[in-house]
This record gives sequence, structure tokens and C-alpha cells, in this order.
Amino acid sequence: MPKNLTDCLRESERILVFTGAGISTPSGIPAFRGKGGIWTTRQPVYYQDFMAHEESRIEYWEYKLEMWEEHGNAKPNIIHESIVRLEQSGKVELVVTQNIDGLHRAAGTSEEMLVEIHGTGSLAECQTCGQRNPVEASFKSFKQNHQPPLCGCGGFLKPATISFGQNLREADLQSAFAAAAACDLVIALGSTLSVSPANAIPLAAAQDGAPYLIINRDETDHDGIPQVVLRLTGNVEDLFPPAVDAALSGD
Repeated sequence: MPKNLTDCLRESERILVFTGAGISTPSGIPAFRGKGGIWTTRQPVYYQDFMAHEESRIEYWEYKLEMWEEHGNAKPNIIHESIVRLEQSGKVELVVTQNIDGLHRAAGTSEEMLVEIHGTGSLAECQTCGQRNPVEASFKSFKQNHQPPLCGCGGFLKPATISFGQNLREADLQSAFAAAAACDLVIALGSTLSVSPANAIPLAAAQDGAPYLIINRDETDHDGIPQVVLRLTGNVEDLFPPAVDAALSGD
């Protein structure tokens, strides 16, 4: 087994890339967990509370509006671009992201190569009829009247993200676990690997025999497990893009 990141990337042809909030911090989007993460200072609104209580829906939309106004213009960074380069070289089996910021898609990751396992914040989704539309109109409505927006059918609108207590989409899970079974390398970038069931996806690949690499600044829930063949501690933007460059250049 290769002993460094560059060799792993160079010798693999079906890479499952699993990403978390740590890859978007260079774009100015704060992480949710780990040191200084959003959930260290703020409590999430659970899906059941969103559906049951007006005050919870207001709290949820206040938080989402705040994030949209602060980070809605974020751009992809060198990590996202390096993942696209890996895809263009034919080495990527699938990109599975926990991020809802849409930056993989904005960077050029192909739709068929991307699973946004926790949904996307770029759309608003009716919780009754399922209709989806760009989220901007809902934010503008909430900012104007401070009332949680409603669908034309009367259902509650909510950004098309997976909230705490809400089930992941079955089709996304199937695609992700199929890629885990097919890949010849799994690499987790910028994730604390602490959220279930998403964190089971890279672990499933490792348990099926794929070498498992982790790059993260902080500790992760998978540190120390025997399937991890390489654990690099540091900022992903400092470690991953140079290795991609070297692997694709043949250096």
C-alpha cells in the first residue's frame, strides 16, 4: 500500500471523495463542528419542531437568513477545484458531500458524480407537496414580513436541506453506498465524521477493502480505527491540492 497521499491518488482509479464543512471554510463559510463551529454556540432546530411550532419555524428562517446574507456569495476554492480536476482525469467514482452550500456544483462537479447527502440550501422545498424553487424569493419574503414562507398549496416552505431529525433521501443513500462498494480508495476531507448515517458511507468503503484516508484539522470520530491507512492533520487546502497536482502531473 502506498505510504503517502500523492501515491494513493496516483494509483487509484475509482475514488470516493467524502467532504465536510472543513473544505468550505477557505471560502468563508464557517464549520458546524469542531473548534469554533456553529453548533458550539447555537442550538439546531429539529425537523419535528419546525413542523409543529411557529416559533421554531421563525427561529429556523432567522438563522438561515443570517447565513444566506453572510455567506450566500461564497465561491468555490482550490479544494473544490482539485476535486473537479480529479473527476476530469477519470479518477472519481463519486463525490459525496455533507455540505449544503452548493460549492461542489458551482466549481464544476458533474451532477451525475455528486450526492449532496444533506441536501442543498439553494432551493426551498414544500414539506407538503414537495415542489422546489430557488430559495431567494423565500428569504426576501421572510425578511420583509418575518413570517415563515408558505407554498401555494399552503404547506411549509423550508430550504431543501436535511434538518436534525429528518430522514436522508433514500436514493442518495443508495447511490452513496453503491459507490462505497465500487471504489478503490475513499478519502474524507474536512469532516469530523461524527454525523450518522452519513459517516457510515466512507466506513463502508473501508470495510469493503478500500484504503481509507482522512484529512482534517481537528479530531474525527474515525481516528484510530484500523481501516484508516493514512491520517493527515492540518488544513485541507494546504495538503490536498498539492497532492492532486503531483498525482496528475506524474511528479
